Parts: sequence; structure tokens; C-alpha cells
Amino acid sequence: MDFVKSDNLVYDYKTYNEQSEIVTNRAVDGLDIVIPKGQFIAVLGHNGSGKSTFAKHINALLLPTDGKITVNGLDTSDEKNIWDIRQSAGMVFQNPDNQIIATIVEEEIAFGPENLGVPSDEIKKRVEDSLLNVNMAEYRNSSPMALSGGQKQRIAIAGVLAMHPDCIVLDEPTAMLDPIGRRQVINTLLELNKQGITIILITHYMEEACLADRVAVFDKGKLVLDGTPKEIFRQVERVKELHLDVPQVTELAHLLREKGIPLPDDILTIEEMTAELEKAGIKKTDIKPEKEDGYTIPETLIETENLTHIYGKDTVFESVALKNVSIKIGKGELIGLIGHTGSGKSTLIQHLNALAKPDEGRVLLGGFDINSDKTKLKEVRQRVGLVFQYPEHQLFETTVFKDVAFGPKNLGLDDDEIKKRVKASLEAVGMSEEYYEKSPFELSGGQKRRVAIAGVLAMKPEVLVLDEPTAGLDPYSRDEILGNVKKFHDDLGITVILVSHSMEDISQIADRILVMNKGSVEFFNTPRKVFSHVKRLTEIGLNAPQISLLMDMLNDKGAGLPRDIFDTNTACEVLYRSLTGVEK
Repeated sequence: MDFVKSDNLVYDYKTYNEQSEIVTNRAVDGLDIVIPKGQFIAVLGHNGSGKSTFAKHINALLLPTDGKITVNGLDTSDEKNIWDIRQSAGMVFQNPDNQIIATIVEEEIAFGPENLGVPSDEIKKRVEDSLLNVNMAEYRNSSPMALSGGQKQRIAIAGVLAMHPDCIVLDEPTAMLDPIGRRQVINTLLELNKQGITIILITHYMEEACLADRVAVFDKGKLVLDGTPKEIFRQVERVKELHLDVPQVTELAHLLREKGIPLPDDILTIEEMTAELEKAGIKKTDIKPEKEDGYTIPETLIETENLTHIYGKDTVFESVALKNVSIKIGKGELIGLIGHTGSGKSTLIQHLNALAKPDEGRVLLGGFDINSDKTKLKEVRQRVGLVFQYPEHQLFETTVFKDVAFGPKNLGLDDDEIKKRVKASLEAVGMSEEYYEKSPFELSGGQKRRVAIAGVLAMKPEVLVLDEPTAGLDPYSRDEILGNVKKFHDDLGITVILVSHSMEDISQIADRILVMNKGSVEFFNTPRKVFSHVKRLTEIGLNAPQISLLMDMLNDKGAGLPRDIFDTNTACEVLYRSLTGVEK
């Protein structure tokens, strides 16, 4: 039986321009798709491709402009079907703050079943089961607002699970989760799917899509690719044309095939790649690890000394977020900051411009204790700029120019200096003058984030802290943001601290990587050295780039390859030499 069926589905967003004229933006354009009951389907597509708009039609949050969509046999356009449709299809959004309402986790999970009239004993059982499913049982008496972003998302998923829907639609549910959190959520979805629940997962993580029964790729509101994961990802060039990624091992196999190594074109996993390389004749070689990095840490700009922070001190909610953290960050460095959910990353960065105050220890900026003089806080926050998660939420002005100018204007600068700073900041993030008079709210997700970052850059900080700036963006927008970060770091010479859950992203641009674990420093070294500790990273709930994991698995089988490789091009050269004995 079909659970979702759309026939020539059309949806237009309507807005008003500055002349008060209606402007139509077609988000879904003649979409025909059938999703059978019990299927696990991953929906891919760049930002603005129509994925989320389609998802909102499944539980009738949006109604068609034209065409038709039925859910569990019910027409969403018929008002009397809405209650049954929303019971049948639960929705989990990208940002959990948009759907959490209760003050205690247990009450949040119980809210849905209570509104369905479920008996009390059954509600208790559903709450318990749902929390166990997302590995959040220990937080049942906590306040959702005291949880990290990733923990909140798991609570939001548990709240939908407790309603026992026939289908769960998830719009980028793992965007803010650490690797172990993502695995837990995906494993939960796989288990629920085995029980017969239809899973519709919108994601930008290709590894997640590989686990689905089916992958549907959207572009410009249309379904442009549809098939099994192997059928979709073997089309490496086509997928990239659509501004998407393929798994690293799939790309690696593609590169090796181009060099004449006979590998299948549908490799999706590390295990498959390892088996195929063994069949291809990979052997122990005399390839030596590359020379030591030789990286020299610049003159210290930021330093923490025995930094300790405790939330809810002397209450039942007491939690140690940071414990004796002592680090030094050099002037002009690009630091990657990673760690599992609740590891202390966000708490640490809030201390760097005195948004949070230490319970013990000090934070030094150029040797000055930033908490020693309250009258200097404004100066500290000008020197250390912080861009929060979902930076587009920081936008509020009517035009891009005015939004970026807001900070410099409040510094009391003259008009010429303000214009100069706005122009330089927008150029630094790749936004040309054609965007100056546009509303920031009309821009794409990636463009909004670039404007928000430009607004902080216009304050001319010595340090820029970016908290998950690429979360929820498609691969193309993600690469744009990371490219801009690397460019303005190099051009302006400022110190950048980039928080991320993506090991692949962080490995490509960071000078050094700071790994947090349970409020303490686990590693603080160059990417090559950090990602050579694959097993330890996995033990503490993180991951390494897929290429690092592949090299580790091959070496466990006696391949004798360098362990400090984390990118596809280097891996291709090393594996080609191992397979053929030829240097290039």
C-alpha cells in the first residue's frame, strides 16, 4: 500500500516586494512521487530544492497550490482529514527549539500521548521506551533548556516516537548531532523501520542516505534521481553536478578507477572498499609515513588557565561542563574545535569573550584577564567576535547593507568608515554589491550565514569564533562557507576558531584541532596527528574522516600504509602505489 502519493504537486510561496507587489517562488513543481508503506527513503537535494516544502505537505503543514497529495490514503486538502494525517505522520524538524514546549524532559515526551487521550500507565511506558530509544533516559528529569543542541534534538525525536506514528518525517534531524548521536538516531530509525514504520529522512549526510532502502534526489522542486543508494551514488559526476556529495570511499574508488584500477562503481562503505582493495591485490609496502608536520605554533593570543565551569552549582542539576582546561591559541591560527555532544565545546567558546564566567581559572586575551575588569567587557567582545549556531537568526535589518553596518554604526564610526567596513566584510565572505539592497530574509540559507558572518567581521575582531556555521547546509553551500572562512582567515590574518561535528570539513582547513571530551582536552594537535588516533576518537564518541577509518582498517589487515591520511586525493596516490608499485 502507498503511504504517500503526490500527483503533479505544486507549491508556491508568495511574498511581497518593496513595491507591495506579490512575488511567487515555486518551491515544488509538478512533483510525482510514491512512497510505499514501510519504506525507508532518504531525500537529498541542495538548499532550496523543495525537500522541506515537500515534507511539510506530508502532515498537512502546507496545502498544495495545485495538484494533490494523499497520506495513508487521505487527501491532505480535505480539512476533516488533518487530525488523522498528523497522528499518522509525525514530524521532526531541524531545529528542536521550534518544537520543545515543556519545562521537564519527561513532560515533553508525555505531551503528545496525553493529547491523544492515551491512558496514564501507557503514557509512562511510552515515555520510558522513547527515552531509551534515543539514549536520553538519564535526562528524564532535566530541563530541555539546560541540554545541548544535540540532546534537545533527541528529545524532540523521542516526543514523536511516543505518539506511535505510522510514519516519521525527519527534516535534517542529525544536523546538530555529534557522530555517536547521529549513529544512535539512525540506528533508532532503522529499528523502527524494521517494525513497519515508514521513515522519510531528509539529510545532507550521504552515509545516512546509504542506509536507506531508497534515495530520492530533488532539484528545483522536481524529482530528478530515484533509486537504491548504489544506483544513485554510482553516478558520481551527476550527483556532484546537483551540488551534492558522494561518500568518501565512493569517490576514492572513482578516482582509482580513472587510474585503471578495476574496482566496482557502487562501493558505499569502508568494509566494501577494504574487501575490494584486498581482491585487487593491495599488499604490504615500504611506504613510509610522511615527515612530521613541522608546524610551529605562533605567538599566543588566547590562553585559558585551569578553566572550570559548573552549571547549576550546588543544585540537583549540577553539571561540570569544563574541568581544568588549559590551552594556548596562537595569533592567526585556524583552530578546529570538535567533541561529542556535551563535551564542553559551546561552554568553552562562550568563555572566550566573557559570555560565560569561570568558576575557577582564567581566560587571557593578549595576556589580559578578560574577567578582571567589567568596564573592559565591551572592548573584549569587539576583539573576540562570536557567531552562534544558526547565525541567520541574528539577522534583523531590512537590507543586507544595513544588517552588516549595524555593528560598526554602534561603534560610533563615521559613514565613510562604515561603508568601507561593510564593503570589505561582504567581499570577504563572497557577497557582491548586487546583494547590498536585498532583504537578508530573501537569501538562501548559505547566503544568510555569510551575511551574518560579515556582520561580525565588520567589527574587525582579532578573533572570530564560528559555532557550527555549516550545520544544515547542503554540500555546495557548506563548501562555499568553508572556502570563505579559509579565504578571509588567510587574507585578514585573524584568528579563527571553527566548531564542527564534521571530521571531513575540519580536517581540510584547520591548522590544529582541539578535541574536547567530557569537559577536558583530549587532543590538541595538527589534523594529521589527531586523525591518526582513529580508535581513540571512536571510543570517545567521535569519528574520523572515512578515509582515516579506511586506512585504519586496511592496516589492521596488515597493509602497512601510513595512518595519517584523511583526504581522498592523498589516499588515491598511496593506494595506487601500493596496488601497482608505480609512484603516480
